[in-house]
Amino acid sequence: MSLNAIQVKPVSEEEEDGPSAQPDPNTSYPSLLHYRSGSGSTTPRSRQSSPGNSPRLGPTRFANSDTCDSQYTPLFLGFDKELKMQRRAKRKVGRAWYSRKRVKFVVGVIGLLVLFFLMNWVMLLRLQDHGLHSESGFSGNSSVASVSVTIREKWRKLGKEKKAWKGNYGRMLDLAAHALAEGLNKPEPKDLWLEPFVPASSWKPCADQRSWEPNEGKNGYILVTANGGMNQQRVAVCNAVTVARLLNSTLVVPKFLYSSIWRDVSQFGDIYQEEHFIKYLTPDIRIVKELPKELQSLDLEAIGSVVTDADIPKEAKPSFYLKNIVPILLKNGVVHFLGFGHRLAFDPIPFQLQRLRCRCNFYALQFVPKIQEVGALLLQRLRQNEGHPGPLDRYLVGSYAKRIKKDKSHSKKASRYLALHLRFEIDMVAHSLCEFGGGEEERKELEAYREIHFPALTVLKKTTMLPTPAELREEGLCPLTPEEAVLMLAALGFNRKTHIFVAGSQLYGGRSRMNALTSLYPKLVTKENLLTLTELEPFMNFSSQLAALDFIGCTAADAFSMTDSGSQLSSLVSGYRIYYGGGRMPTIRPNKRRLASIFMKNSTIEWRVFEQRIRKAVRQTKHVQPRPKARSVYRYPRCDECMCNMTITT
Repeated sequence: MSLNAIQVKPVSEEEEDGPSAQPDPNTSYPSLLHYRSGSGSTTPRSRQSSPGNSPRLGPTRFANSDTCDSQYTPLFLGFDKELKMQRRAKRKVGRAWYSRKRVKFVVGVIGLLVLFFLMNWVMLLRLQDHGLHSESGFSGNSSVASVSVTIREKWRKLGKEKKAWKGNYGRMLDLAAHALAEGLNKPEPKDLWLEPFVPASSWKPCADQRSWEPNEGKNGYILVTANGGMNQQRVAVCNAVTVARLLNSTLVVPKFLYSSIWRDVSQFGDIYQEEHFIKYLTPDIRIVKELPKELQSLDLEAIGSVVTDADIPKEAKPSFYLKNIVPILLKNGVVHFLGFGHRLAFDPIPFQLQRLRCRCNFYALQFVPKIQEVGALLLQRLRQNEGHPGPLDRYLVGSYAKRIKKDKSHSKKASRYLALHLRFEIDMVAHSLCEFGGGEEERKELEAYREIHFPALTVLKKTTMLPTPAELREEGLCPLTPEEAVLMLAALGFNRKTHIFVAGSQLYGGRSRMNALTSLYPKLVTKENLLTLTELEPFMNFSSQLAALDFIGCTAADAFSMTDSGSQLSSLVSGYRIYYGGGRMPTIRPNKRRLASIFMKNSTIEWRVFEQRIRKAVRQTKHVQPRPKARSVYRYPRCDECMCNMTITT
């Protein structure tokens, strides 16, 4: 038997340093010692026969162990050293490979996370762009496009920083935004844009019916200077007409008192058509534009003919006027009601006098042509189609409603819109004595405002134990904030595509107070957005005339939502919609006391529960009922004096 030489395969540089040097568990390393027969030898024949290359003999099972040990010790030592170096090199390569793999794994995980958040952000941006671009609000005006761009830019900015909602409703607003995004293509509740038609449509307007002779006005002249804004003044005018008939006196066209709050110098003729007012009411009372010359020179205060609101109880009965005012008229021939407002009771009052009130409000007071013309433009742009008039247009904009006539060439369906009156101006906020999340800075600012504009209220606060802001809110005596209003609309089911017209946009807290509304409802506009600067210029600095445009936009809306039932604009608008709406003009009247109990749970309540409770609270206010006793006929005209119930048979 011949002994074969021991062969050791060297490791190349590529195997040590390159990727191929990674250990392969399927590779078996060659034996250190091989028994080889002559026929099985792999050693080249030339190498075996060469004299200078005698074969190195390895131990065999026949060899003496001592001989082998002594003979091959140097060979085994050299070989063992080389083998250890190979193993160390392979371990080094293995550690480097494992380190690189671990780094790649960490980098891969981080990359996946970044990609996940990036994809979510892209999807959110696309959703926002879809809501703000493809649903772009209202057409017909270049300013509208700029508004959409502004809102879109604001959304992109909000994407880079966390939304900072005003007030205490951050959690609920996030839930509302999520619900609106999910329900983009879901149908709205069936009754959202509807009134209970059958009971509502049974009431028909009939305040224009007269059953008495004209009043000759023999008991002297009545001057009236009404206070407040446009809506308070409207109520004062109707009350003055009724008092003039009650006292058989002649009414001088009312004047409007300059208010330090509203700062508007507009007079009756700047808002309402004087000639129509006089002519329409001639069968009821005598009206003149000014006092006779012999009475103009009188010092009315000196002769005791000036009667202020302080002299008349709020909602005084007719008997008060007959007892206290008639003697002044008979003595001096004239009386001046200064600051006249809510100074005539709704009950008890004779039937025909109550009907006269309604006749004045719904028929005698028509806006001047310049207000009607711009009001018609406003309605066209709100509906995005001038070929579709609304049922109340002719009562609001007169002859200009002819421009909003049906045209078969218009294939596009007019857009319906929701009008929202946010009564959240600083005067309302300050007078409410409530708090709205602004802390000490807000309290100081509102207290300073009260001292200037509501000094009597400031004195009352110091001398009387009044309810705390928390108690006022619990009783539903605080106006809804813009955040509460938008949560109510979202819970009711108005989707993100809803067109919303906001009246009363001079909000306390500035533009930031509108963030929640514009974020959740991108198709939101005001008259300032829809009308050009040229169209608005004649009304600038005249708050009452601007309020008339808001009145038109709210009254003609497909649905109207108020946020404070004590607001005069909301009361007059809702009454006008009842009177002329024919049971097709729904109004959302929130019960603020019930809503307050729901909003107080804003930190824990689930959205689905919130929706159910809000809908139930609002649904309960949509029932049709006759005017409650002693309540305003301007807000609740469903009474025999103003409207006729066709379901009642005699």
